[in-house]
Amino acid sequence: MINLAIAGASGKMGRMLLEACATDKDTALIAALDAAQSPAVGVSARVFGGNVDVNVSVDAAALPRGAVLVDFTRPEATLAYVDACVKAGVGMVIGTTGFDDAGKAKIAAAAKQIPIVFSPNYSVGVNTVFKLLELAAKSLDSSYDVEIIEMHHRMKVDAPSGTALKLGEVIAEAQGTKLADRAVYAREGHTGARETGAIGFVALRGGDVVGDHTVVFAGIGERIEITHKSSNRTAYAAGAIRAAKFLQGKTSGLFDMYDVLGLR
Repeated sequence: MINLAIAGASGKMGRMLLEACATDKDTALIAALDAAQSPAVGVSARVFGGNVDVNVSVDAAALPRGAVLVDFTRPEATLAYVDACVKAGVGMVIGTTGFDDAGKAKIAAAAKQIPIVFSPNYSVGVNTVFKLLELAAKSLDSSYDVEIIEMHHRMKVDAPSGTALKLGEVIAEAQGTKLADRAVYAREGHTGARETGAIGFVALRGGDVVGDHTVVFAGIGERIEITHKSSNRTAYAAGAIRAAKFLQGKTSGLFDMYDVLGLR
């Protein structure tokens, strides 16, 4: 049995995680966390989809050693949870995106003391797309221009999405390059001809779109498109629960969904 704590319990993803935990016979909800200013603090997790009378709290430091905290919140909150989990000896499943290099380095350092799964997307389908892109990127040379188009709901605060960036990283690495050397995040005005080898990004925001991602390989005379669309957050929650189970018995290490799904 995996003892789980869910961060951001009253949010959209938090509720999905609570529901996923409630229906999984191998997990037990032991804590639900939220920001100190949240009106959910002190309210039973049952209100948000949990199946036990655990009140939402703010104290991650009180989690028992060996538990796993699942966190899909915001970078500043996640990094505070990282500190608390290291002190408490609690593993983490991190689905938060939008970290800068310093934030990523802090997570990597924490993983030397606690086990962490850190992935921009926990959908099994999306991670399968990552694997497909490795094959496509190795097969298609620089005569195929790469564009990544993503769309999310109007409330998303980072762009491009963490998943879109990961798509670009997968392609660049499969071709023996670095995304930082190839990424183009904005085009405006008289830009001139497209630079060979560039990986372009387009970020769309609107409505309640959960997450759509399309990678276009545009060649001369043909175009290949690989698309993944999410209609709800169920797949992300299920993947996160699977990741939490993967951490059982591990004392440290930085992992991603390739490790969880055995795709390496």
